[in-house]
Amino acid sequence: MPELLLELFSEEIPARMQARAAEDLCAGLLKALSPLMTEAPRGLFGPRRIAAVGQIAARAETAGKEERGPRVGAPDQAIEGFLRKHGATREMLVQEGQFWVLSKPGAVIEARDLIAAALPPLLRGFAWPKSMRWGTSGFAWVRPLQRILCVLDGDPVRFELGEHGLVADALTEGHRIMAGTEPFAVRSFADYEAGLRSRFVIADAAERERIIEEGIATLAAAEGLEVVPDRGLLAEVAGLVEWPVPLLGRIDDAYMDLPPELMRTTMRVNQRYFALRHPDGRAATRFAIVANIVPEDGGAAIAAGNERVLRARLSDARFFWYQDRKQNLESFLPKLDEVVFHAKLGTQGQRVSRLESLAAAIAPLVGADRALATRAARLAKADLASGMVGEFPELQGVMGRYYALAGGEDPRVAEAIGAHYRPLGPGDAVPGEPVAVAVALADKLDQLAGFFFVGEKPTGSGDPYALRRAALGIIRIVRENGLRLPLLRAIGPAVAAAEHHALPLMESDVGRAMAATETGTPGPTSQEVLDFIAERLRVQLRTEGARHDLVAAVFGATPDDDLVRLLARAEALRSFVESPDGANLLAAYKRAANILRIEEKKDGRAFATTTDAALLQAPEEQALAAALDSAVPAAQSRIAAEGFAGAMAALATLRAPVDAFFDRVTVNDPDPQLRLNRLGLLARLRAAMDAVADLSKIEG
Repeated sequence: MPELLLELFSEEIPARMQARAAEDLCAGLLKALSPLMTEAPRGLFGPRRIAAVGQIAARAETAGKEERGPRVGAPDQAIEGFLRKHGATREMLVQEGQFWVLSKPGAVIEARDLIAAALPPLLRGFAWPKSMRWGTSGFAWVRPLQRILCVLDGDPVRFELGEHGLVADALTEGHRIMAGTEPFAVRSFADYEAGLRSRFVIADAAERERIIEEGIATLAAAEGLEVVPDRGLLAEVAGLVEWPVPLLGRIDDAYMDLPPELMRTTMRVNQRYFALRHPDGRAATRFAIVANIVPEDGGAAIAAGNERVLRARLSDARFFWYQDRKQNLESFLPKLDEVVFHAKLGTQGQRVSRLESLAAAIAPLVGADRALATRAARLAKADLASGMVGEFPELQGVMGRYYALAGGEDPRVAEAIGAHYRPLGPGDAVPGEPVAVAVALADKLDQLAGFFFVGEKPTGSGDPYALRRAALGIIRIVRENGLRLPLLRAIGPAVAAAEHHALPLMESDVGRAMAATETGTPGPTSQEVLDFIAERLRVQLRTEGARHDLVAAVFGATPDDDLVRLLARAEALRSFVESPDGANLLAAYKRAANILRIEEKKDGRAFATTTDAALLQAPEEQALAAALDSAVPAAQSRIAAEGFAGAMAALATLRAPVDAFFDRVTVNDPDPQLRLNRLGLLARLRAAMDAVADLSKIEG
């Protein structure tokens, strides 16, 4: 199939927008060039270009189709309007029954014609997060668009971008500095890639990332150092350079007393430098930079210039470091009373009071010292009012830990302050020290309870307050620490604290009528928050490839706020249903449940789970009743002792009598008394298994 290559060459594109733009371009091409293009093209992106290359059929013939028109005998105006709509003449109409029918022949679509017609509207409607206009044109692009390269099967496809005046051709440009602005012609993707490389441009972003990563790692290793991993920074820098040249610079020894997190943040946020460290984790006096040119002096001048800039940046950071430590951490707290956390939930100062009471309630549940947890919760948000965090919000919590240690706080309090935001993402570690666990859980539960209460729940299209991340953080903290935590006992105080601060604000804004309804105070209940956490657990298990339906089955049977116990029950259920006895018993359960559902609907009532022993006539129903008498108490006692595998084993003994019952006993016996008794026996079976799990939720 012919090869299509498209490149949009412009001024510098912000690094954060490049990858998404290439994806959108490929998706747009696939849609606009259908049916000739059946697979999405490959996207390429860099500082000055986004491009796509893919296969497209040279031509295709569309199938003919018939369009039913007006009725025979309709007014001429109706018939003429129908013909104009389809560009047809009366000779093309055929009478079929009571209607005129237009037979439209298939058309041959040429790739070149389709591309020339489809690309201008695609580019004019291309959505950037931010775009600009220039000159007198109404055309908008992320930065001024300078060239359009469009080559099909070795030849350019020429089209004009309307009012902008750009005409697509087969020309592009290399590196602005090292290759100049002289364009060169391209006939294929191989030409394109080789031509750019010879002009100091690497088209593939993944290759630029690899060159940067391997280059700075090699330079660091030569000095016995290693690079602090930072995939986000690596991707960003790869979007800033076309010809990456890694270099090392030196940090002035006078600044090495600053916290390493502070130095890394300063280098990353302000200058896009990579931090280096010793193998034992100590910060190194070196940093890595990536130039976009091959320096004639080996990079000495570039490194020296960046070292001067870094000295100025670190000097600013040192100012905040010294200023903030002139007062203790607690002295920042009054400023939080002036910082609004949320219009419906009060100030950060009010949030601190909620965290104090909530951490005190959670501490005994996780084995933490109540006084230390309360103290840590009181100071956890204090660094938000510091000069350092005002300059570098990324350091909230981190700086609070340093300031707490400098102020003589208990190391466990300091650790809790530094760790209470964690985990910040899937790769971030969870806090493990009990005081830190208590404060981290308090922070996330307050977030969930507060925003649920004021109606700011996540929707399918958005989660502006990161409530899903908070719920996943709670799940990870509980799972990875093996916490036997009754969540409702922690959620209840969080909801109560949210009500205490939110209701006065809601009443002052919109009146008491909106703060109370006939059913009581609006907002979430503790159960709603627990249900949300449970749903996130199911989503997380699905992501991990686990049997999320088993968690739903266990949770549906007996709502459980102990996630560790819930997961243990789910694991026991998994082993059970994947065994031959379990699979067969599950099938029998579903058969019994279906019979009961049909008959209960017919009778208009649920059947009692009792049976009359005198009416158990068939040996098979007598055997099933005896098996239930033995298995149900055994399963219940083992569930009470959290012996879930044993409970499943007790239920597995029902397999043989259940199979025999369905093989030889007619449930809907003509005798009404026998029918009701046998339906009651099935109701006992259903109730016994529902006590373990809601098996109707198990898939397959």
